[in-house]
Amino acid sequence: MDHLDDKIIGILRADGRASFSAIGREVGLSTNAVVARVRRLERSGVIIGYRAILGTDTRERAGGLEAFVDVRLHPDQDSEDFLAWAVSIDEVLDAVHVTGPYDYLMHVRARDTAVLERLLRRLKNEGGAAQTQTRLALRPVDAVGATSVSDGPAVSLVER
Repeated sequence: MDHLDDKIIGILRADGRASFSAIGREVGLSTNAVVARVRRLERSGVIIGYRAILGTDTRERAGGLEAFVDVRLHPDQDSEDFLAWAVSIDEVLDAVHVTGPYDYLMHVRARDTAVLERLLRRLKNEGGAAQTQTRLALRPVDAVGATSVSDGPAVSLVER
């Protein structure tokens, strides 16, 4: 990869539908040269896909609270059973198995604090969580999932 590939990637990240000719004009290459570079970036796994972002994917349209919940399972709770249960819950956007003092990190969206509280209770009563720690996102993650480390701290709640 070189600086031209970096420029092409930057353009595609901002507008995945940018035409090869428009990209070429911006980086100073012919359309065919851009096509060849993009195809090489795709074959090598640098670019792994393109996606449409729906209006319902944005926080403004979906509304509510966005939170990250650390979950420590009871010792006798099966990890795979918990994951299957968690991803079936509407408010759960993602759940990943992690290292450290907690077993899972869940990304959730709830309409309001009452819905979030019900979800936290369900984690313990139905999901097998022994302990949770919840952090509310103060600034939204943008539609393509990028966020800045300098965006500030999150609110943290530890529940036992």
